[in-house]
Amino acid sequence: MENSLFNKKSRISDKILNILIQFSTLISVSLLVVIIGYICIRGIPCFRFDYLINTTSILKNTVGILPNIINTIYIILLTLIIAGPIGIGGAIYLNEYATNKKIVEIISFTTEVLAGIPSIIYGLFGMLFFGNLFNLSYSILTGALTLSIMVLPIISRNTQVALEAVPKSYREAALGIGATKWYMIRTVLLPSAIPGVLTGVILAMGRIVAESAALLFTAGSVSALPINIFSHIFSSGGTLTIQLYLEMAKAHYEVAFVIALVLIIIVLALNFIAKWISQKFDVNKVG
Repeated sequence: MENSLFNKKSRISDKILNILIQFSTLISVSLLVVIIGYICIRGIPCFRFDYLINTTSILKNTVGILPNIINTIYIILLTLIIAGPIGIGGAIYLNEYATNKKIVEIISFTTEVLAGIPSIIYGLFGMLFFGNLFNLSYSILTGALTLSIMVLPIISRNTQVALEAVPKSYREAALGIGATKWYMIRTVLLPSAIPGVLTGVILAMGRIVAESAALLFTAGSVSALPINIFSHIFSSGGTLTIQLYLEMAKAHYEVAFVIALVLIIIVLALNFIAKWISQKFDVNKVG
């Protein structure tokens, strides 16, 4: 009986499947290496530190992406400030408070639909809703509000998965000693789920950094240094991805590949941070 489970036919099938899996992995890794390698080959020879600290000016005859870097930082911080509490709070409610399973399923389905909508549709909605209806026009705030809707599914879903991964015994132990539900969530669940929550936030940051279509309709493409640190959010500001698109449209390939190199470095750094966090604070690890 035992040998019948491992007959010749099944072993051949396993070998074929193993080869196909390895081949798929090789293709995926090769594509990543080719993309990163090509950008490095084209970008590194053109890279100058002046690009990172200068602004593009015809009068001064300078080329730089400092305003775009600053605008990208503004977009990231503002989007996470808006979407973070909403996404995490919504996940806590769905996982710990919601009792109507039907409503939970509807909300979860809606979240999945939001994650699958093309970004250019978000941009069109943000321009009409936040830009025109709320009279925010082209501004960093309009872009951040639009991206907040885009990254909500990422933050919310990762938080839900992280909360579900916390053993039920933690909840039972906390409630058993007389702790209130909110106290249990605040002192037991969230600290245990923090790796998954932070991973979701960092993945959302990667989505924000890489976005261009939605921001082109909402944040605009102005490349200027902020005059006031607070009022700048109401000004139009082009991010690194927007500037990359504009440089490619003008056939300024040297600057375009430098921007692409900077973006690749940022995205890879965010992914490595997400991986490090998930390994460093894995609740399933012992010691």
